[in-house]
Amino acid sequence: MIVGDSRIRGTVRQGACAYEDAMAKKPFDVDTVFRRIKKEVAGFADAAMFDLRTRGFTTVFQQLVACIISIRTYDEVSLPAAVRLFEKAPDARSIAKLSVKQIDSLISTSTFHETKANQIRAIAVAAVEEFGGELPADSDVLMSFKGVGPKCANLALGVAAGQEHISVDVHVGRVTVRWGYVKAGSADSVRRQLEAKLPRRYWIEINRLLVPFGKHICTGRLPKCSTCPVLEYCRQVGVEAHR
Repeated sequence: MIVGDSRIRGTVRQGACAYEDAMAKKPFDVDTVFRRIKKEVAGFADAAMFDLRTRGFTTVFQQLVACIISIRTYDEVSLPAAVRLFEKAPDARSIAKLSVKQIDSLISTSTFHETKANQIRAIAVAAVEEFGGELPADSDVLMSFKGVGPKCANLALGVAAGQEHISVDVHVGRVTVRWGYVKAGSADSVRRQLEAKLPRRYWIEINRLLVPFGKHICTGRLPKCSTCPVLEYCRQVGVEAHR
């Protein structure tokens, strides 16, 4: 998962193609859209944090660490890195016993791995010394750690603890802006807009569905609009060319 704070931009399409697209659009039906996307992405790999949960890495600590590893890193790279780390040291106590250098070697394929190794060890030590080895399901606690913002805190709490939070990564931001469901802005702005209008039953599911949808269908460059299952509901904001 690519996670960052860059602005999520959108510009309205111009010309005849935009006019033709607008003529065919239906009022946005969130239930139909999510149902169709769920069916569409069923054959793709699960989003990394949910994949880890399926593999048995289910604690708040594991999910938070995995999300840190995923920052600015593709799932195809971050997922194996997280698995390597957890196979060597599956919990806070065992990670706290590793040196930063050892952690770094295990996650070295991740972007900014040296910085992340320091952050991960610091969180592991705090989990042991302050919380008895496991982090509480508390967003304020998670965001008190250096390098942890709403995206990773919300995702960890959603996946590990079932708490209804929205995590906005590059895919969630791009797709929802492209739909015309929210306006372009920072990840935090998009998250607040989604919290104001998206039914809570989709707050966790949105990341699980839109990560693979954004990677394979609603791509950043040349999205596959011609075969998109929700084209009739999508305003195609910012789409100037597509497949």
